[in-house]
Amino acid sequence: MNGASREALAAARERFDALTDNTAVDASKLAEELAAITALLDREVSLRRVLTDPAQPGEAKAELAARVLGGQVGGEAIDLVSGLVRSRWSRSRDLVDALEQLAAAADLVAAERTGALDNVEDELFRFGRIVSSSPELRGALTDRRATVSAKAGLVRELLGGRADQVTERLVIRLVTHPRGRSLEAGLDELSKLAAERRDRTVAVVTSAVPLSDRQKQRLGEALGKLYGRKMHLNLDVDPEVLGGISVRIGDEIINGTIADRLDEATRRMAG
Repeated sequence: MNGASREALAAARERFDALTDNTAVDASKLAEELAAITALLDREVSLRRVLTDPAQPGEAKAELAARVLGGQVGGEAIDLVSGLVRSRWSRSRDLVDALEQLAAAADLVAAERTGALDNVEDELFRFGRIVSSSPELRGALTDRRATVSAKAGLVRELLGGRADQVTERLVIRLVTHPRGRSLEAGLDELSKLAAERRDRTVAVVTSAVPLSDRQKQRLGEALGKLYGRKMHLNLDVDPEVLGGISVRIGDEIINGTIADRLDEATRRMAG
């Protein structure tokens, strides 16, 4: 998001945090309602354009949203949407993206309240690794010919009883309503949202062999000092790196593997 949309999303997150700090608010219900509104505005392009039209007064747009959603979702969801449509958006689609993020964030709040947020983070990461290593599974989950119920059923078959309910809901929502994203990109976005919920940065660590608890602790502390914030390590084992570790944080890669050094030596010899 750029410009006005970024500012609007930041304001929406502040309102969302203030709302969900109240434990009386049912975070799971809020997530479900925000997801339903996301689907509605993604489908109803004309309504979305009216609600993001900068020529229309913010209060008029908020009243329209309340009329459309009244009786279908709770007051908390309506209040959040009303605040969103009062803001200015660079693109009408950005409003839907923001709602989708808030829906996922509400589910993550639910996980946090039950002490399951760490598990959800790890499960999203592991599921992403399973998908990337299985073209057949990825094909089944992204097949445009498959029905929504078929895709949801497949996710339940894969994760039911093996993962937290929040993880299952997030993945089902992603595979049934990808909204133009790849499955891998969507899972990465969810993982980042989960990390941000705990004010942490995700570091994807690839090593030839599993790291010991002591090694993980020391690496996390070192990266935390380097980046100035808490760090969550998503660990991946790949024997092909031969030794050392590779760390990816966003678009930045810190590579200290033997394979990388061999590649560099080969390039120098070739030069």
